[in-house]
Amino acid sequence: MSLKCGIVGLPNVGKSTLFNAVSSAKAQAANFPFCTIEPNIGIITVPDERLNKLAELVKPQALLPTTIEIVDIAGLVKGASKGEGLGNQFLGNIRNTQAILHVLRCFDDPNVIHVDGSVDPIRDKEIIDTELQLKDLETLEGRISKVKKQATVGSDKEAIKSYEVMEAFRVHISSGKNARLLEMDEVNRQYIDDLQLLTDKPVLYVCNVDIESVNTGNAYVDKVKEVVAQENADILLISAAIEAEIAELESFEDRQAFLSDLELTKSGVEKLIMAAYKLLNYITYFTAGVKEVRAWTITKGMKAPQAAGVIHSDFEKGFIRAEVISYDDFVKYGSESAARDVGRLRVEGKEYVVADGDLMHFRFNV
Repeated sequence: MSLKCGIVGLPNVGKSTLFNAVSSAKAQAANFPFCTIEPNIGIITVPDERLNKLAELVKPQALLPTTIEIVDIAGLVKGASKGEGLGNQFLGNIRNTQAILHVLRCFDDPNVIHVDGSVDPIRDKEIIDTELQLKDLETLEGRISKVKKQATVGSDKEAIKSYEVMEAFRVHISSGKNARLLEMDEVNRQYIDDLQLLTDKPVLYVCNVDIESVNTGNAYVDKVKEVVAQENADILLISAAIEAEIAELESFEDRQAFLSDLELTKSGVEKLIMAAYKLLNYITYFTAGVKEVRAWTITKGMKAPQAAGVIHSDFEKGFIRAEVISYDDFVKYGSESAARDVGRLRVEGKEYVVADGDLMHFRFNV
């Protein structure tokens, strides 16, 4: 299961600097708007100490962590929904992501020009919210015009229900609210799933702060917290400048020493990845053998056959059972055979809900 997040924000808020720091790819970072013309895609390895511990015990030929795909999308400006700047391209690219990492500039620096001439993260947030909402309204109105005919001239119950749901979203977004904030059960929300509404995607607000504010925040961050509290959204404080310096350090020891000097226990990259996992309700299970130890990403609450399907569709189709050892038990006893000998290997069926950290071995027949 892939995890694809789009980094969005106005020009010169630190998007590309952050992308450069967290990604194996390199976007151009410059002090002018639209320095990223095409979406840049980078792959981030998800740090997980459990994977390293399993490798110590199993000593596999290969170690395969799970990854996150990060898309750095060209800067958005006011009027993007009407095609201003790189608007249409931006809005098309973000539609293909699963979650939004919304970078807000929360630092002062006269050497970094803001596209609107001053630092105001709330104004910046509202500009992007408005542009995404306008694009969603365009999408909804186009579909509503088609469904409305079916709903009014016939007795197609599905068409009627689809029309009612989409109209509810249209009214909600027209009032200046994001689609994700409309309270509606999952059964009814399925009528808008294929529309991929931009404001329905989960969002994490990334406050790009100066080095002095990375632990405590600042007045800009306080304003952001106040505004997004009603959205029940998470906020992450990151200094793109710090992350850029960490990325330049070659050894793990140097990076840890750098973090220690700043009284930080984790880099912003690690915090960002964990926050993205939480945002999409993801967990990790493992497979472990002599050939490879590997981490797999699934959605929390997924049952064993669906988890097996992440490896290969045949595993899900022909699922028979899963042999499961919890991570803690595997580490405690040191191997699969030892865990089996003391009765800590369980055989689970189709209704088993996979837990974070489970070591899984699937039996199937196709």
